Amino acid sequence: MRRIDINRCLYAAKVILLGLLTAQVLSTIQVYLSNAGLYSKLTSIRDAGYLAIPNQQVMHRLQEFSPAFFGGLFFTLTVGASISLVSFAAAWVWLRILSRNRLILIPFLLLWLGCLVYINRGGLCPMVTSYFLIIPPVVFAVTLRWAPEGTKKAWLNGIIHFVPIVLLALVWASQLGNFMFVDIRDNLLLSNPLGRKINDFYYEYTFYPAEVFKPLSDKTLKTCNLEAVKQESSPQSLENTLRNYDYLNIGTHEAVDLEVAQEGKDLIFQNKGATLLRITLQDFFSRTSEVLREFSSKIDTYVFFRQFTFLSLLIGFPVALYVVFQALICTALSLFLIPRTSSVIATAFCFLFGILLLIPVHLSKAKELDVQKLSKALESERWQDRVAALKIMQDEPIDVATFRTYRKMRASPHIAERCWLARALGISRKPEIYDDLIAFLDDPSPNVVSMAFYALGKKGDRRAIKEIMTRIEASDNWYNQWYAYKALRKLGWKQNRSQQRR
Repeated sequence: MRRIDINRCLYAAKVILLGLLTAQVLSTIQVYLSNAGLYSKLTSIRDAGYLAIPNQQVMHRLQEFSPAFFGGLFFTLTVGASISLVSFAAAWVWLRILSRNRLILIPFLLLWLGCLVYINRGGLCPMVTSYFLIIPPVVFAVTLRWAPEGTKKAWLNGIIHFVPIVLLALVWASQLGNFMFVDIRDNLLLSNPLGRKINDFYYEYTFYPAEVFKPLSDKTLKTCNLEAVKQESSPQSLENTLRNYDYLNIGTHEAVDLEVAQEGKDLIFQNKGATLLRITLQDFFSRTSEVLREFSSKIDTYVFFRQFTFLSLLIGFPVALYVVFQALICTALSLFLIPRTSSVIATAFCFLFGILLLIPVHLSKAKELDVQKLSKALESERWQDRVAALKIMQDEPIDVATFRTYRKMRASPHIAERCWLARALGISRKPEIYDDLIAFLDDPSPNVVSMAFYALGKKGDRRAIKEIMTRIEASDNWYNQWYAYKALRKLGWKQNRSQQRR
């Protein structure tokens, strides 16, 4: 009897976990292939005499298995979670509510096929298609196979379990905004040891999957080949202009993002042999940014995948987490209580826990404060109040270095506070702040270091160029290198063959 009870508790969780395992295999392959392509591209950039981001210390990891596996977890817990949940829900509805009616199964199949067609509408995406092609049949099949013996009210019990999830989603929706994920990071992760480990893990490995589906315009470095441009067409001016947008001329190479050819007075923009844009040289110089964005959009086949991943991060990941933890708690309680009681208690616990997690995030929201109240907030004993004040000061903007509490805040034990303080210093015009920002570059938290790079770029003090270059060469953190490179570009530094360190 207990075995039946446990199976009933673990039923949904086992199905979802198998879906996630399937997704992990696919995502590891996807990220590994992306890493291999990026390694080839970075090697060509380095060999051409340019500064490569990430640097050599990170580049070698692109050929290893662990970054692909751990980076793949991002897609597993987002895309994989959502597809598994939808597939489980579809199978459960067909089993419990539609009584395995094969005729009604046809609309489900048509919807699935339509989804596969829609995914590839902008161009064939084999790895993206594999998620939607492989995971649903696996989850659907095991949902039917592992289903415990049903009762007349099995469908009603399932709907009742679904209600707390909907309520939690509605409550958490109140936090939607530009800083929602940052607020979660500051208040739920950086505030405790376990959360800090999760945070560091995320920032160490998130750039690998991000590189998979970034549009070309958002990538740190792009490559181009200008060998087919005629000499009389000012290829040097063209190369310099492209380099201003981080398109680096590496000549003929398989890793080239943009190939520029010429027919008469027209420039032909190509990617992998396919012609995508035709434009005059004068037109290109007059609206370079717009043309490059258009080129990027024409080769971007990941629009749907990015949108689906973001939606999955908001919904799929937390729901899958809820289902798994609810099942584990229910299983533990079922050893002592009857199934219905253990299920109710487990559901109530997960719901209340979800509400409790929301409280510190909600309380951290910055409120409207005048200058007098800002000073008082900066002197508050709660670091959350001080952080809220720092956020407002950046929007005004108000120089935090003019407040007497600044020196004390600089030595704060709270990572989130140091992080926002470093960012806020980007608007300060006090000359001594430069040394403070350089000191923040030695902070043990990569989050603080990244914000110090951001602030140095925003301040516009070109003295920082040499220091940033030194830090990039010594860094083993891709996240920090990305911010450092953005700071360099903000300070007016540009890539230059074999002279990038001047």
